[in-house]
Amino acid sequence: MTTIAIAGKGGTGKTTVAGLLIKYLRDKNEGSVLAIDADPSANLNAVLGLSLEATVGDIREETLARVGSGSMQAGVAKQDYLDYRINEALVEGPGVDLLAMGRPEGPGCYCAANNMLRVIIDRLAKSYSYVVIDNEAGLEHLSRRTTRDVDVLLIVSDPTLRGITTAGREVGVSNELQPKVGQHYLVINRPDGELPRAISEAIARYDLNLIGSVPVDAAIAAFDAVGKPTVDLPPEAPAYRAVRAIAEKVFNGGL
Repeated sequence: MTTIAIAGKGGTGKTTVAGLLIKYLRDKNEGSVLAIDADPSANLNAVLGLSLEATVGDIREETLARVGSGSMQAGVAKQDYLDYRINEALVEGPGVDLLAMGRPEGPGCYCAANNMLRVIIDRLAKSYSYVVIDNEAGLEHLSRRTTRDVDVLLIVSDPTLRGITTAGREVGVSNELQPKVGQHYLVINRPDGELPRAISEAIARYDLNLIGSVPVDAAIAAFDAVGKPTVDLPPEAPAYRAVRAIAEKVFNGGL
């Protein structure tokens, strides 16, 4: 199993890149793919063209409410109930299954529930060839150990100094994380021609591994305008060609 996490500051196009990477893996047809939407806004399903009925956050809150009210079915262990509900929440699609993490914790105590959820999600992930995690801004889900060790971290940035600075900080955080992060790469999304010298210098200063860039693609905006899934982009679409080239570098050993 290979786990790829997509990270970066808000608004950089992480979800689009995650969706196009999933499209590549699906089109490559070399194994099953589990997509984990770890962003509370939960819109990876729209990119993938899948409906979403429940999230892990919904299940956690519902279970805690049942336990608190004493309405859990007699004889049913909480771990078994969570396992059943997680499998119910798993959305099956053509070439990819989706699990959305949903909203973060509320004011109550979540340690026991989260530990159970980690065990269940880890066990579920082991049955897939690839796991692609679309993170919220920052690395919260990784730092909270909501997911397994990460083989590849793709940090998506816009072509700005602020974006590159954020990417540099995230690499620093990833180096301290348990679970561990393997290789990390920088992806520049929607650059306007050649990168300015200041940005190139910042990339070098933060020791970021720039693996490629994804150009502005009018087709993505057109698809978004009418709610058409991004994974339905044609093979010749510039953004998909760029992500495909990045993925081939990643899976062929990186830079």
